Amino acid sequence: MRIRLTSGRRRDSVTAAGAGTAAYPAAWAMDAVLADGGTVRVRPIRPEDAAAHRAFVQRLSPETMYARFFSPRRELSDAETDYFVTLDYADRMAFVALLRDDIVAVGRYERLSITDEAEVAFTVADEHQGRGLGTLLLEYLATYARDHGITRFVADTLAGNERMLEVFHNAGYERRPDVWSPGVVRVAFDIEPTAAAIAAIEEREWSAGVNSIERILRPRAIAVIGAGRAPTNIGRAIVRNLVSSGFTGAVYPVNPTATPIDGVPAFVGVTAIPGAVDVGIVAVPAARVLEVVDACAEKGVGGLVIITSGFAEIGGDGIALQHEIALRAHRGGMRVIGPNCFGVINTDSRVRLNATFAPLAPVAGSLAFASQSGALGIAVLERSVTAGLGLSSFVSMGNKADVSGNDLLRYWSQDGITRAILLYLESVGNARAFARVAPRVSRTKPIVVVKSGRSSAGLRAAASHTAALASPDIAADALFRQAGVIRVDTLEELLDCGALLADQPPLRGNRLLIAGNAGGAAVLAADACAAAGLDVPELAPEVQARLRTIAGPNAGVSNPLDLGAAATPAMFAGAISVITSAEVGHTTSVDGVLVIVAPVAGLDAGDVAHAVRGVDIGERPMVFVHLGSDVAPAPLRERDHPVPSFAFPERAVRALGRVAEHARWCARPRGVVPDLPDVDLSEAREVVVAHLHTTPHGGWLAATAVRRLLAAFGVPLVSQRLVSSAADAEIAAAAFDFPVVLKAEGAQIVHKSDVGGVRLRLQSAAQVRDAYEAMHEQLGDVMQGAVVQPMVGGVETIAGIVADAVFGPLVMFGSGGTAVELLGDRSFRILPLTDVDAAELVRSIRGAPLLFGYRGAPPVDIAAVERVLLRLALLADRVPQLTELDLNPLMATPQGALAVDARIRIVPWRSQTEQRVRRLR
Repeated sequence: MRIRLTSGRRRDSVTAAGAGTAAYPAAWAMDAVLADGGTVRVRPIRPEDAAAHRAFVQRLSPETMYARFFSPRRELSDAETDYFVTLDYADRMAFVALLRDDIVAVGRYERLSITDEAEVAFTVADEHQGRGLGTLLLEYLATYARDHGITRFVADTLAGNERMLEVFHNAGYERRPDVWSPGVVRVAFDIEPTAAAIAAIEEREWSAGVNSIERILRPRAIAVIGAGRAPTNIGRAIVRNLVSSGFTGAVYPVNPTATPIDGVPAFVGVTAIPGAVDVGIVAVPAARVLEVVDACAEKGVGGLVIITSGFAEIGGDGIALQHEIALRAHRGGMRVIGPNCFGVINTDSRVRLNATFAPLAPVAGSLAFASQSGALGIAVLERSVTAGLGLSSFVSMGNKADVSGNDLLRYWSQDGITRAILLYLESVGNARAFARVAPRVSRTKPIVVVKSGRSSAGLRAAASHTAALASPDIAADALFRQAGVIRVDTLEELLDCGALLADQPPLRGNRLLIAGNAGGAAVLAADACAAAGLDVPELAPEVQARLRTIAGPNAGVSNPLDLGAAATPAMFAGAISVITSAEVGHTTSVDGVLVIVAPVAGLDAGDVAHAVRGVDIGERPMVFVHLGSDVAPAPLRERDHPVPSFAFPERAVRALGRVAEHARWCARPRGVVPDLPDVDLSEAREVVVAHLHTTPHGGWLAATAVRRLLAAFGVPLVSQRLVSSAADAEIAAAAFDFPVVLKAEGAQIVHKSDVGGVRLRLQSAAQVRDAYEAMHEQLGDVMQGAVVQPMVGGVETIAGIVADAVFGPLVMFGSGGTAVELLGDRSFRILPLTDVDAAELVRSIRGAPLLFGYRGAPPVDIAAVERVLLRLALLADRVPQLTELDLNPLMATPQGALAVDARIRIVPWRSQTEQRVRRLR
């Protein structure tokens, strides 16, 4: 964009600049991560920025000024500056990127005349070029412009301005052919979010997030601010751990006296440190944290780990203080781990970072672990040491003011060391981001989660069946299931699964060999397999015959394999070799091996461990049960693929079952969100707008509006007649074959059956008339008419939607009828819902066999039921005002699926377009 203050081509004269100015869009002030992992504050420009904008322009090099304005310039006039900072925030818009209090980049558009095109331009400070600022501002401008009716951007760029041309090329938007004139390229592109543009944005977000965490977990210099000389000082403990772990970078203790800490030279402040500082570990009183953050920003520190407590966890002013800390850190270019955490660890030999005050240092390995609870994190760290589990890195997330599990998942997905990821979560945080990140990560790096909050106290009060059946924990379960995350109930199970995933091949099937010297323990293991979804297949006769030559005539050789109390290490090894050898593999076909060793006289568990470790079982996992002992035999702990050891078989089997379930998830088709025909979005919007016009605060839709909205999305509905009197009901009933159903209608009637608002199997018009009169007498003015429907047979199911504030819309399916809450036979999925998700949802309930033909009944049209769920998911996605929806019952028949009764609740909603750009929380 060249500067043309009086051009007739668009409305950009100085005198007209402020005409029709809209309200300042404060919601668009956000923090974002740049390509190199640094952060900035992005917000719309405002008139008060005139001085900062003038200073920004004055810092630009002559080359950058020429590239921006197409002519040699040194500065802008006051009139030009005022023009650039005074906008109408519709036809003329600009965003600035701020680092501390300085503007470091500006991106702007101006609509061309009265068209849907706008000219776009960017200026980035010389010292910040190449950090992704231009691309970031382009994303913000395109999203904002779409909300104001602009569909296309054009830009005039000098032919030699390769960086700006690259910004446009890499954006992913659909470009028009470039137009060249002498020395200038005109670039034009549509700004609709195509699949390529969305993918490009997600990749930039992914890469930037990885780089921001790498700054903290792979530093070259660390300042520990608040390191004192007292023996119990937390900062001192962190310095001691950094030194004792052999950190490969520089350690700078910071305290006001500047006296050495355990022999390490100290400094009075972070700005007094002579060299660069990558990470600041903050361990000062809460009241001093803000000044430390500002000092670190001034120093140019790359990231912060705030140990200090006393923020959001105490409520009140602590919440506001934590928010201000994150805001100042981001404006200072830094991401934040914590506050209220106990540090970070990276065992990579190239880093050897232990910036915690934990008493024990972990063993290096391939498990990454993040904990939202500091105390539990320390406990798991200590347990990992005693169990011999190796960690690649560890992060105590604390209050998650900034860095969350989503950021860490991105980093660990590509760090080259981590094989599996363990998480302890008290809250999911940005659940929609987790839904995008976790599936991508878990296909190559399994994720195991313990999430607290399963109790019934988490159930929220709600009116509809769907909402009453949903809870935050149910939503979390749906999220984890769809994302391929292994959810466990205890920290013990977290470590059990971690040990198996870190050191053993994946369990790619569900067939397990159980070999031991204690029949009772083997039976318990087999029972546990049934509960865990694992099979214990009977071995082929020829295999059993070979096993008897090894184990003797009295051994149990069918599987479980009971070698008896006299079993020797050689017998264990020989039997396992027979079953897993390639020679008979086609007849045995087991996917994993469970070895159980009971303590008997003359048999050393270590000898058995050594023997079975020497057997080549191919790409199958092996687990070991040292019955009754938490101490793993030494041969199992050898660092080349250690074999997990358990005290009891049930624990081992549970871990194997979880891993097998994850393997099945990885092997399933990924599914697609189908493109559904017969959807009328304009009709749907008209229904919603009309309802909110008459009921501004929202509420339950009237019956006719419910049918219109469902029909707009192609949801099949049973035929019905709306009536307002007994006489009308009698006439309407004659239009259907008897028997018919009469149902009361009224804004205050939610569950019709509970108040006597349903009459079934009415065999004549007279019965319909009498039923209406009796119903009206019982319900009074609450009854505002009724509907008459034909009786529909089939399998009663329920389908619905509930909007969760954290997880977004949830799609529900279950066994229907009046006892739906009592039976609790339902399952949930989050959006987006793929065809594979819909198929799994239908099959996941206990009543699913009824749909496939039970006791001679014909199977229903399963595909029709799945299509209803997919259409409900689309409705929830395209109508964000929808907060609750019930189809109860949804009758499933061999001929299709019909919604017999429906309820929909609508609430006001603002299009939060700003939530769809790259931003930090």
